Amino acid sequence: MKKLTVNIVSESVSSVQGHGVHTAYIETIRALKKYTDVKVVEGRIGERVDSDVVHLHTIGSRVWSKLLQRGPKKVVSAHVVPDSFVGSLIMAKYWRFAASWYMWWFYNRADLLLAVSEEAKQDLIKIGVKRPIEIMHNFIDTTKYAKPTTPRHDIRKSLGIPDDAFVVIGAGQVQPRKRTDDFVSAAKKLPNVHFVWVGGIPFGMIAADNAGMKKMMDNKTANMHFAGIVPLEDMSSYYHAADLFWLPSEQETFGLVVIEAAASGLPILLRDIPDYADTFGAGALYATNVAGFVEKIESIRDDKVLRKTWQTHAKTIAQRFDSKTAAKQLADIYRRVVEN
Repeated sequence: MKKLTVNIVSESVSSVQGHGVHTAYIETIRALKKYTDVKVVEGRIGERVDSDVVHLHTIGSRVWSKLLQRGPKKVVSAHVVPDSFVGSLIMAKYWRFAASWYMWWFYNRADLLLAVSEEAKQDLIKIGVKRPIEIMHNFIDTTKYAKPTTPRHDIRKSLGIPDDAFVVIGAGQVQPRKRTDDFVSAAKKLPNVHFVWVGGIPFGMIAADNAGMKKMMDNKTANMHFAGIVPLEDMSSYYHAADLFWLPSEQETFGLVVIEAAASGLPILLRDIPDYADTFGAGALYATNVAGFVEKIESIRDDKVLRKTWQTHAKTIAQRFDSKTAAKQLADIYRRVVEN
């Protein structure tokens, strides 16, 4: 059987990297190299690469030459849908229709689309995508999150957090869509709990409500800690320094940080939104507003048995999205696309 060559591409390699799409790109490359015999060619956006498949993780103009290249089959991971921009980039609600048209144009030039969730698949269908769509959830090498690279005490000390404090951690871009404001509001209501947000504003001035987000960060309470953008290799240490993971985001196509936190052994708290129905399901706790989140945080803080129970539930999330199985599934998809 011929060994497949796959050119995996993401514009994030030479631009903004503090987001989940870049993490998914890195995890895909690592998994294919570790668990399959697929020959992986990384990036090389500006040159023609002889390959059987081009797998695109981003949809910007810099990858048009790859999308339109004759020869290789085109597989596109659909990490973003039109609503992904609202609350992420400035004035997005006014140009959402243009984004929808562009995505329709781009995605309809793929041989196969990999939607990262059932919700994402339905969103693609809504904007008129006619190409074949399969659901391929994001994945990670869970073994990399089993142990911290830096001791729990050291991470807490660097943030000014006592060793005996209960710590809630969140991760992602600081933006309205992620509802970092709810995270900050909960910190005000629970002064004896420490809250850590890992992530920054990687898109700078074009990020949604950039000035408002910076003001919110500047006016934080003493128990609210913004750690900034952390290298992917160090994320396990931050998760292991916490006691609960909370992502209050109101729109996600997937939420890769949820798997990272689950693989680190943390109970998971999420907003109750449709995006999580077919992904995390009963593996996580859910709430719909700040009052509900505060109630769930207090229950996990005060009941160690309950905390242990939800740690166990979170393990099911980590096991489901481990890269070993996913890499083999992805290799089979590549071969099927080429053969068809």
